[in-house]
Amino acid sequence: MKLASLLSAAAFAVLASVGSASSAGLTIDENCNVNKPGDEVSYREAHDVYLCLERKMFDGYNTGPKRWVNPNHVGQYRTWDPVSTLPANPGVHSNRFLFSYVNQIGSATYKQYAEGVSMPVGTVIAKESFTITSKGKAKKGPLFFMEKVAPGTSPKTNDWFYTMVNANGKPAVINVFKACNECHSGFEDTDFLGYPVEEVRRK
Repeated sequence: MKLASLLSAAAFAVLASVGSASSAGLTIDENCNVNKPGDEVSYREAHDVYLCLERKMFDGYNTGPKRWVNPNHVGQYRTWDPVSTLPANPGVHSNRFLFSYVNQIGSATYKQYAEGVSMPVGTVIAKESFTITSKGKAKKGPLFFMEKVAPGTSPKTNDWFYTMVNANGKPAVINVFKACNECHSGFEDTDFLGYPVEEVRRK
């Protein structure tokens, strides 16, 4: 946990620089709630909310045992390459705002944002999430992972492992076929990846 806290502190400066400057007209209270409905919040405004939540999110994800989820992924994903410049809500993952990271094995290939790619085995993608309700209430969401495994390891999920950690740090029990693979199977041309929306892709 001490290492995780140090990593979070080191990553905070990077995150703040990615989408710097507060958004005019947006107010954020001490609980990270805002003065407008979530569907009226711009990506830049969402980044201000993210900066308010990010330490709480990271500490929450790293609370308690991780069981079947790789604890190194949870503790170290903030040291990976951020592939989002701002959090965005692409209409998936239950309409949550997402901010994504990719480990060094896969970041260069991922950032091509291209069709026809084949992600290297060992690639791990992390997606932090949060919501802003119709009343402006900010809520921490789960942390999602995709890990590319060797060909033939998991043919039913196109050789991707999916795991999820709830905001309170507890590993989530999910039906990966229904909750994850069913949607990602629609992205066959991009090795089953759903890239961040174009406006927030970090090159």
